[in-house]
Amino acid sequence: QLQIVESGGGLVQSGGSLRLSCSASGFNVGTYTVGWFRQVPGKAREGISSISSSGFSSAYRDSVKGRFVISRDNDKNTAYLQMNNLEPQDTGVYYCAVGTFYTGNYPEPDEFDYWGQGTQVTVSS
Repeated sequence: QLQIVESGGGLVQSGGSLRLSCSASGFNVGTYTVGWFRQVPGKAREGISSISSSGFSSAYRDSVKGRFVISRDNDKNTAYLQMNNLEPQDTGVYYCAVGTFYTGNYPEPDEFDYWGQGTQVTVSS
């Protein structure tokens, strides 16, 4: 059974850090591009970062460049999103997803096939 589970969310003060994990089971995540997305109530889900299946290439939305780092450990079937210098506007539910293609741009939801249930990140000012 294919499953994706995000973890690591929580409440943090502005300027703090969190590390999100995306753990996959039931399939080999090493053959997929991994994307991280964020959604706030009333707004569309937006792509934050993506990483190619090999881990050699990654892309970021401008608003998180220099603060977030995406990585993966295919041996552990897990991907990560290290979030530093967090800002209140980073608040939202963060989703991990996998897809077949890596575009070189920050991810778009319709490029991804399988999704986790999300983890809440709240940044207080």
